[in-house]
Amino acid sequence: MRSKISDKKMILIKIHRSYRIVVAIADSDLLGKRFEEGKKQLEIKDHFFNGKDYTEEEALEIMKRQLMEDATFNIIGQKSIDLAMEAGIINEESIGKVAGIPFALRFL
Repeated sequence: MRSKISDKKMILIKIHRSYRIVVAIADSDLLGKRFEEGKKQLEIKDHFFNGKDYTEEEALEIMKRQLMEDATFNIIGQKSIDLAMEAGIINEESIGKVAGIPFALRFL
């Protein structure tokens, strides 16, 4: 768990609404980057992840609210993954890595 909550904006959250809610969450410093490891690729695309920048505390509250709405989650980056685990969205077994960058998907 986190030792203290940062007041610095660092977690991007973009909520896509269609037939279901999809919440895209990423560490802000990863936006626009691409990672490869063998055949696996992870790309943090602007159009999908570039939402509003939140503090860890704000992001945690949004995650908890969206979990109650039965949203689907796409999470990338260590800070985002840690918060998603704290919110009860994912567990350790649901985390993958590409070139050392953690990610997780949660579908209903």
